[in-house]
Amino acid sequence: MNDYGLVRVASAVPEMNVADVDFNVEKIMECVADAIRKRASLVVFPELSLTGYTCADLFGSELLLDASDRGLLRIADFSADKDIAIVVGAPVRHRGHLYNCAVVVFRGQMWLVPKSYLPNYKEFYEKRWFSSADNSVNVASVTIGGRECAFGRNLLFRSGKLVFGVEICEDLWVPIPPSSVAAINGANMILNLSASNEVIGKHKFLVNLIKHQSNQCIAAYIYSSSGYGESTTDLVFAGNAIISENGNILKSGERFSMKSQVVVADVDVEALENERRINESFGDSIRDFARHYECVDLDLPRLDYDDKVKLERKIKRTPFVPTDDVRLNARCEEIVNIQTEGLMRRLHAIHCDALVVGISGGLDSTLALLVAAHAFDRLGLDRKGIYGITMPGFGTTDRTYTNAVEMMRRLGVSVREIPIAAAVKQHFKDIDHNASVHDVVYENSQARERTQILMDYANKVGGIVLGTGDLSELALGWATYNGDHMSMYNVNNSIPKTLAKDLVKWFANTVYRKDQEISHILNDVLATPISPELTPADDFGQIKQKTEDLVGPYELHDFFLFNMIRYGYRPRKLYLFAKTAFKGEYEPDVIKKWLKVFVRRFFMQQFKRSCLPDGPKVGSVSLSPRGDWRMPSDAAASLWLKDCDSL
Repeated sequence: MNDYGLVRVASAVPEMNVADVDFNVEKIMECVADAIRKRASLVVFPELSLTGYTCADLFGSELLLDASDRGLLRIADFSADKDIAIVVGAPVRHRGHLYNCAVVVFRGQMWLVPKSYLPNYKEFYEKRWFSSADNSVNVASVTIGGRECAFGRNLLFRSGKLVFGVEICEDLWVPIPPSSVAAINGANMILNLSASNEVIGKHKFLVNLIKHQSNQCIAAYIYSSSGYGESTTDLVFAGNAIISENGNILKSGERFSMKSQVVVADVDVEALENERRINESFGDSIRDFARHYECVDLDLPRLDYDDKVKLERKIKRTPFVPTDDVRLNARCEEIVNIQTEGLMRRLHAIHCDALVVGISGGLDSTLALLVAAHAFDRLGLDRKGIYGITMPGFGTTDRTYTNAVEMMRRLGVSVREIPIAAAVKQHFKDIDHNASVHDVVYENSQARERTQILMDYANKVGGIVLGTGDLSELALGWATYNGDHMSMYNVNNSIPKTLAKDLVKWFANTVYRKDQEISHILNDVLATPISPELTPADDFGQIKQKTEDLVGPYELHDFFLFNMIRYGYRPRKLYLFAKTAFKGEYEPDVIKKWLKVFVRRFFMQQFKRSCLPDGPKVGSVSLSPRGDWRMPSDAAASLWLKDCDSL
């Protein structure tokens, strides 16, 4: 393990011949060498990989079982000077019983974990040859070739933060798999040695089962099953190498391959442990499933990630946004429904049929207006009850003004235009501020004037103010306190900027796909630079004040936000992952610069998040002080900034 909380694991599917132990051992050792070249700390092989799963009544042959024992000793001797844990499958004899075992081999030592559940239905006949782990409850060790080896299904293996348990094939398919109990008792990684044959539809079910189990266990799940070389007398084996983590497939190998394959991935044990600490129900399960496990300490090698070591895991560049269109469209529809229902319920609960929204022609206010129209339609209310107010100021451009007015007109809401320049100039006079000084007073005075108009107009029409600020702005504190920071209800409070774009695009391509005028306006909003428009435009009337030039790219900040809040990553790990996710787009020094900005602003601006308006949670990351994020406003950022400085 290393400071990043990652461990590199491998799932191997070797070439093999049924009952040809010497051949199989050679291929296993070749795969181990490949896993070492790929810098894995742990490699898992299929069930009964020394002999083959389909030996059938040959498992009654002493000749085959002796050869298997010798093969295990060869692998143990081979491992003596290797910094990798090797987990193979083999038949093991003890006091009149034959056990289907996973054998953990590390630096010349062996530990044996017997299979608990033996399938004996349809094409499976394992009880014909093997005994269940239930028949070994009083067995603590087994001797193989004169070497005494710890034996039992109550073995866990630990190296730093990594704790792994082992189960075998059918163990996964029962109502309460051994891996579930092992996970509750501390295992954050499960290895499964399998020999699952292929039939129509089974593979998809298997993958879903592995994803589900890794998610239920909040663990990594490393699966290896028999492939080419097993007997095809009645069955065919495709060779599955699958590495899953908390419900997600990190890597999978090629099925139906004739050649050996070794699939590697970096498992994030630190993220799994963080998830378990947050999910208290997981820890509470120990009340019903506490078991005694013997924990074996293994000193697995630490992998130090630098520019020469590539991360063997996909890092999502946009963690809030699915990458494929089908999932993205489904996600957008679900989020809009959550936003809409939240607003509907609030309006219904307070017996309100009037809504006031400040419309700037920018991304966030556009999204809020679209959701408001959607909510009114579903409630059967006249859209004229939505009062869209555009409030041009010193920095308003023709482009955003036109988009705001035309969008409101086309959506059929009540349009109001209330310029703020005169009122703000009077305010500058009142507080003795020089209007030519474009500082924070100049900017925030406009934001607060707009909020005052919205609040008072809501009183006038008997409505409420709908907030428009988003999650990314809340994280950075990019909102004027008691200005655009405040409303009576905010449908965007857990929508990050990177996702807001796709939601507006979804409205353009689905709800309003047949209305070319609205679609055109929405697409132009998407193409408009993000800006609060609080300072004057340039000489050509174009937006001069661009938010991302000031606080940094939102795609980077959303990346930092998601991974810091969701998984508790420290800056050093955020930096490592960001370099991988944004390679070729941002130089490391640029990532480092904006990471430090993010950390500093996130800590300094907590006071704004401590008094947020109500609004619906839509994803796993939210900063609501009532639901998800409780942090003192005066918490020191020194630890995090020091970690940034050490990069």
